[in-house]
Amino acid sequence: MYAFISGIIEDKTENSVIIENAGVGYEIFVSTNTLSNLPNVGEFAKVYTYLHVREDAFSLFGFLTKEEKNLFLELITVSGVGAKMALVILSSISVQNLISCIISGDVKTISQAKGIGKKTAERIVLELKGKLGDLSGSVLNEFTSFNETTSTACDEACELLVNMGLSKFDALKLVKKVALENDTTESIVQKALKNMN
Repeated sequence: MYAFISGIIEDKTENSVIIENAGVGYEIFVSTNTLSNLPNVGEFAKVYTYLHVREDAFSLFGFLTKEEKNLFLELITVSGVGAKMALVILSSISVQNLISCIISGDVKTISQAKGIGKKTAERIVLELKGKLGDLSGSVLNEFTSFNETTSTACDEACELLVNMGLSKFDALKLVKKVALENDTTESIVQKALKNMN
């Protein structure tokens, strides 16, 4: 019903923003990622929106990008994931990181979002893995194979970095950034850790 709302930001709360448009103030629930990237109060903003209708309430949910909105719409199709839970997930994990977690089956990272158990995270991966279409395009190239001379070392380095607490997506990005031909696993990990700092 409302594709987007644009106007002056009148107020911000912990989980929402109020945007004034043509004399009407719209309260829009947003992820912390969107909230932190919106302009300041008194400035102009455009937010992509989704109107969530329940018997007892009409709620507007807002997103800084179309990608975040589309991922939200996919999340709420998952059994047991409502609009508020989807927003919590998007507040805990960036859009790119969440897509990569779904593609790679990284249940551990998804389940670290507040209030998301392992079973819910497994359902998200199971139900969305093949459904992300265009959303996954920008992330899939992060998962292309390493060249043959560095493949094993890079895979092992990624695994070690994930065991140290990085998400699979961040580990892959770091390794791709620092790995050179004929590098050993150890040298890749050392360079990746230095690059983090």
